[in-house]
Amino acid sequence: MTTTVKLPDPLEKSLRQRCAQEGRSISEVMRDALTAYLAQPAVTASAFALGEGVFGRFSGPEDLAETRKSQLIDAWEVKHEHRA
Repeated sequence: MTTTVKLPDPLEKSLRQRCAQEGRSISEVMRDALTAYLAQPAVTASAFALGEGVFGRFSGPEDLAETRKSQLIDAWEVKHEHRA
């Protein structure tokens, strides 16, 4: 089967250089790359499942959403104290 793949110029250049260095054809390298890619399990996890180990690990002020503007003003003032 023949398939056409459009590559950005820098990627094509890198591919051609690597093939020349290794003495392999582009088709052979593409077949090997696709075989390796397809051998990996497909990622079908949800966003929640992917981040589940991170959620709830960090905490901040409980009222941050309600006081965000005053928190930002305080942080700005602390950062720029030397200007006053």
